[in-house]
Amino acid sequence: MLSGFWLLTVLLRVPHSRRGEGAGFDFALKNPLERRYGQRHLRFITCSCHRRRPLLNTTRKRDAFLKILEQTRTRYQFFLVGYVVMPEHVHLLISEPKIGTPGTVMQVLKQRVSRALRKKRRRRNPNQLELWGEVRRSEARSFWQRRFYDFNVYTRKKRIEKLHYMHMNPVKRGLVTDPKLWAWSSFRFFQNGEKGLWPPDLVPR
Repeated sequence: MLSGFWLLTVLLRVPHSRRGEGAGFDFALKNPLERRYGQRHLRFITCSCHRRRPLLNTTRKRDAFLKILEQTRTRYQFFLVGYVVMPEHVHLLISEPKIGTPGTVMQVLKQRVSRALRKKRRRRNPNQLELWGEVRRSEARSFWQRRFYDFNVYTRKKRIEKLHYMHMNPVKRGLVTDPKLWAWSSFRFFQNGEKGLWPPDLVPR
């Protein structure tokens, strides 16, 4: 499980801009190929499992994802402002990394998670592929959708909106009755108000 100390220690000064203020998740879906890096904006990223299958549906798998996310964050040196890990997708709110780009980060993260979880699945059940019936072998081995969706988060208002969206996702899906009960999100770090972790103006109201 992630420890809280590394999530966010300073507030990035994101230039305030009207451009893109009305953009939301729909904007990212309609413009999946648009990547605007190098502007010191936060990135709201959505990545889904292959065909939206619940491949992160156990505690072990979600814990493994978070462990690899921490390793990736350390390697590429970015701030993780918020996150939620759902059974069939993940949302991340990150800064641009000091090494590489958000695209690099997501490629490495997806590959490492896929290899780790598929390896464990094969080890536990060598005949797993036979359970897929008519599904092609190549599809059975897939873990993630090929692409991920992201867009620039320009303003404080949009940061708070995305954090609230992520934290409430498990509640809206009926997985828990309160966001604090979902262990695989950044909500508890905000709720606990750990000193030096979350800048006051970033806490959702």
